Amino acid sequence: MKKAQEEVRNTFGKKGFIGEDDVEKLPYLKAVVKETMRLLPAAPLLVQEKHSEVQYRMEEFIPERFLGSSVDFRGQNYKLIPFGAGRRVCPAIHIGAVTVELTLANLLYSFDWEMPAGMNKEDIDFDVHTWSYNAQEECSLPYG
Repeated sequence: MKKAQEEVRNTFGKKGFIGEDDVEKLPYLKAVVKETMRLLPAAPLLVQEKHSEVQYRMEEFIPERFLGSSVDFRGQNYKLIPFGAGRRVCPAIHIGAVTVELTLANLLYSFDWEMPAGMNKEDIDFDVHTWSYNAQEECSLPYG
């Protein structure tokens, strides 16, 4: 996150607000968004499979894999389709992508993020929980 924050702050200095056109000047931030959508898609449309190359490390968060790459999430490249593709592509793909990029850019520009005192990143549960028929058992709300 520090690397993305440095890119945003170094690019815009004292500008105060980052607009839609400004996001195009932030290749690392765009790579972070792509990597997030690859690793944790809102709706898993593709089955993740093991890659033959050891250095690919598909389960790790490595935004640099998208730097200088033509892969995007707008449905044209089937390696990354968090918004769907073809006739079934999300009609709000543009506004969704821009909103995520703008929000992240402005949060990184405006705030410093750090762990609470006495807490390490190892203390955070990063396990992904998906919807299932057993969700009722995990929910603490009364049922019925």
